[in-house]
Amino acid sequence: MSISPNVPTPQESYHYENLGTPRWIPVLFAVLFVALGVIAYAGHSIQTRLEQELSKGDEQNKILTAQLEQANARLADIKGQVEVTSQKVGMTQSELAEARSRSESIRKQQAASDQKLSAAISEAQKESEAKIGVVATDVTGAKKDIEATKTDLEATKSKLDRATGDMGVMSGLIARNHDDLEDLKRKGDRNYYEFTLQKSKTPQRVGPVQMALNKTDQKKSQYTMTVLADDKSIQKKDKTAGEPVQFYVKGSAKLAPYEIVVFDVGKNQISGYLATPKDNNTPAAAAPPATK
Repeated sequence: MSISPNVPTPQESYHYENLGTPRWIPVLFAVLFVALGVIAYAGHSIQTRLEQELSKGDEQNKILTAQLEQANARLADIKGQVEVTSQKVGMTQSELAEARSRSESIRKQQAASDQKLSAAISEAQKESEAKIGVVATDVTGAKKDIEATKTDLEATKSKLDRATGDMGVMSGLIARNHDDLEDLKRKGDRNYYEFTLQKSKTPQRVGPVQMALNKTDQKKSQYTMTVLADDKSIQKKDKTAGEPVQFYVKGSAKLAPYEIVVFDVGKNQISGYLATPKDNNTPAAAAPPATK
């Protein structure tokens, strides 16, 4: 077999092939393959991260959307409240205006009432001053009357006497007749009970005690009587007109005795008065034996 001088032999072909394919090319392909794997992994990781981020973003968007809805609801509520408040404010302003109007009306009425009251007070003051003038005049007259009465009492006092009673105690002022007794009553030092006793066995009430006239001696102006007091019977025998006849009862104030003074001794009767202390609340000490 003839071989063309232009056709290479197998050894030459292999030699040529070995000379035409460098060794670094497969290495390059391997590196490229690894790089592509790394890039693919990195892309997958980035994609996964992005998806996670997107998922988180969606959740945050949902949260923000819910918060936005709540905020919108709150704004709606606030808006409603503001509208209601505005209506109330409008009503309040109207009410305030009405209140001011009423207040002004009341103030005017009060001013008119104050004027009427001032006029009434002025008129009352004038009337009071006039009445005070009249009362002052009356008081002046009353003072004069009191002074005159005082003068009369002093004159009467000079006419009235004191005497020692039948129990040895100095008596008060003694009245000799009805007129003197009226003067003593006006003086008011003691309680006075005027009486007229008829001869009788039945006692007669005179003030706080009872008395019975036993006998009389008109010529000697003497009499005998029995006094009933504190469930006791006290006989006063042969006493004279004008003589203070004294006796004690329970509660006599300051040991002051009761006194009987007879003005007049007639036939079977006597006239006079009983004088008792003003204060009968203090218990009296045991009275001395009655003088008969």
